[in-house]
Amino acid sequence: MIACVFIVGSFITVARLTNYFSLFQAELGLNEHHQNEVINYMRFARSKRGLRLKTVDSCFQDLKESRLVDETFTIDEVSEVLSGLQAVVHSEVESELINTAYTNVLLLRQLFSQAEKWYLKLQTDISELENRELLEQVAEFEKAEFTSSTKKPIIDIIKPKLAPLNEGGTAELLNKEILRLQEENEKLKFRLKTIEMQAMNALDEKLELERALRDLQLDQGNQKDFIKAQDLSDLENTVAALKSEFQKTLSDKTENQKCLEESLATAKHDLLRVQEQLSMAEKELEKKFQQTAAYRNMKEILTKKNDQIKDLRKRLAK
Repeated sequence: MIACVFIVGSFITVARLTNYFSLFQAELGLNEHHQNEVINYMRFARSKRGLRLKTVDSCFQDLKESRLVDETFTIDEVSEVLSGLQAVVHSEVESELINTAYTNVLLLRQLFSQAEKWYLKLQTDISELENRELLEQVAEFEKAEFTSSTKKPIIDIIKPKLAPLNEGGTAELLNKEILRLQEENEKLKFRLKTIEMQAMNALDEKLELERALRDLQLDQGNQKDFIKAQDLSDLENTVAALKSEFQKTLSDKTENQKCLEESLATAKHDLLRVQEQLSMAEKELEKKFQQTAAYRNMKEILTKKNDQIKDLRKRLAK
């Protein structure tokens, strides 16, 4: 019973720990290194289980040698013997279960500590600890590893040790990362060579196209030179015609401007003469008006009225 409990507790922990690795190889779906670690833990669990079984066997043997000396026993004596045996077996089973739980906690602590140094967060699924299929798989793995008569124990060939938390684990992960980066580097080099070849091919094609374009431009250039010369002659003739027409228009405009200036000067003289004549006519008209009888009578009347007004003002003042 103790052996079964110990095996179940140990193998459940091992089965759960193996689910965190994704490399599929051998029976447990782990890589070679992790599978060796599992085998070492199973070997440790088997040794502990053997020691506890020997302890239980010794309990029964001690009971036989110390208490079963008489041929007959009463009910009370049998009950007392069984109660003592029960207490001893209970103590051994409890001690073994506690020790197994603490051992599993220490194993998990090692794994989690190594993961935390790389800022990883591992997760556990407690429900998988009672997966009968996985437990049977672990049992088959143990049977294949430890009960085969033809297979030599791995401990005799390789004795791996748990990598130190501060050195070995980090170095191993760094080596794996270096290998991964080297593989990526090789892939990038191959890709770079491919791109370089493609670039060289594209450059050759570009040179050929430039050469063909240059030849085509030369052919078109000869045709354009002939057409350009003819167009240039037509353009020169057109410019000459426009220039002569512009000069003619400019000369006509100059003559018209001179005519307009002469007409403006003549108009100014005429205007001054008319203004002078108008001024003389006004003066003559005013002189003639002053010599008329009506003007003289009106002037006398105005003089009398002014005298009367002055006289009235003097009276009012007095």
